[in-house]
Amino acid sequence: MPLAVSLGDPAGIGPEIIAKAWERRREANVPPFFAVGNCNGVTAVWDGPIRAISEPAEALRCFNEALPMFRIDGNAVVPGQPDVEGARNALDALELAVGLTRSGAAAALVTGPVSKGQLYTIGFTHPGQTEFVAERCGVAKELVAMMLAGPTLRTVPVTIHVPLREVPDVLTIDLIVQRCRTVARGLQRQFGIVSPRIAVAGLNPHAGENGALGREEIDIILPAIERLREEGLDVVGPLAGDTMFHDRMRATYDAALCMYHDQALIPLKALHFDDGVNMTLGLPIVRTSPDHGTAFHIAGRNIAEPGAMIAALKTAAECARRVAEA
Repeated sequence: MPLAVSLGDPAGIGPEIIAKAWERRREANVPPFFAVGNCNGVTAVWDGPIRAISEPAEALRCFNEALPMFRIDGNAVVPGQPDVEGARNALDALELAVGLTRSGAAAALVTGPVSKGQLYTIGFTHPGQTEFVAERCGVAKELVAMMLAGPTLRTVPVTIHVPLREVPDVLTIDLIVQRCRTVARGLQRQFGIVSPRIAVAGLNPHAGENGALGREEIDIILPAIERLREEGLDVVGPLAGDTMFHDRMRATYDAALCMYHDQALIPLKALHFDDGVNMTLGLPIVRTSPDHGTAFHIAGRNIAEPGAMIAALKTAAECARRVAEA
């Protein structure tokens, strides 16, 4: 089965990187996929062949000759100039792509970058695509985890879009335990790692210095780790955030559980900015996306790099294969 790829905001770089991924299908060994969204977003930045399809199976038959697209009607698109119509189109594309994947017509879901600010103008109430997809799959948002994955590092933030000053109040033993359980199951199911090794970061500098720089490690993080160990999981920590991402340390674990957004995303993007993949663990489907945003400022200039989209496509196909074979 092909992969379903939602276009994202049609005024962003989603259309360009999807088209470029198709162009590199042979040299990069990109798995068959079809795009879902406003065709005008693609034709505004690309003059390659497009084939309109009415069912996912058609994508397999035409993938070598043209970019297959489930077309959603929409107005003309001006790259770099997002509008309300584009936000509606992005949401419609996401909804359709999720439905096709849930129905089994697509092997996995890959989501193009959206602007949450634009989506909020049309009544979107979710923090991001992750929570929207989880709801459509019937999974509580507390039971999913956002993983950022690159060739040498996987990170998972326990708290995501939370102001930094509020993170200590949001962190709980139960939240850390649930995130870690989801990560362990995801590594087993989608990556084929039988006994995942998970490193847990501290919140404070130097992991709190035994309470001298904060007690969150003592009162929250360490009790969570102890509970997870009692469940048989291979978990270490809390580790100092400034020493757990160098080469030798990364070789000792399969994923790093981080306490807040930037603690997880900065090392991943520093190492794998052009091939980092955002994944949602805990869903009944495989979902990935490139680990970057809409980049409206470069849309339409033909300089967007498709590496992260290609990585998201290949990762989705590999994970879907493992899940199917399990």
